[in-house]
Amino acid sequence: MKTKEMIGKKILVIGSPGSGKSTFAKRLHEQSDIPLFHLDNLWWRPDRTHISRDEFDRLLGILLGQNAWILDGDYSRTLERRVAACDSVIFLDYPVEVCMEGITARIGQPRPDLPWTEQELDPELEDMVRHYRETKRPAIYALKVAYPDRYWLILEDRAQADEWLRTYKAVRAVADKLRMK
Repeated sequence: MKTKEMIGKKILVIGSPGSGKSTFAKRLHEQSDIPLFHLDNLWWRPDRTHISRDEFDRLLGILLGQNAWILDGDYSRTLERRVAACDSVIFLDYPVEVCMEGITARIGQPRPDLPWTEQELDPELEDMVRHYRETKRPAIYALKVAYPDRYWLILEDRAQADEWLRTYKAVRAVADKLRMK
């Protein structure tokens, strides 16, 4: 049985747009070999339309039924369902300024987590980032209280995230060596 102090194999990476969820999730995937799924790629089509909520929920159910996954995305409508199915939540709880820099820096950059390249700052996305801490963050902390048996890792800046990933990589290397003996 996994203890609360250990990250599991069903991992949510959540946080404000621009916090670096996709980059963090990709690095964790590369170090863990746990399959990675970007919820934006599930929801959005390349023409900037999206699938229906019913189809999204059906596909999400298929993913949640797998033995191991990293899910990158905040999609608050399905967050409680995902928390109920996971064993670990990594919340990138960064300041607004950091997230604004994140959404600005990715303009014109192709991304594996989105089926198009953003060419300009989307005012709706900017508004979402500016108000994330008031509108979305309280619900995340309420879920932390409601699901205390999950491993909750709350990172407050990129340096903490980088350090946690370095430590995770080192621990994995030691565990792999011990398994080889």
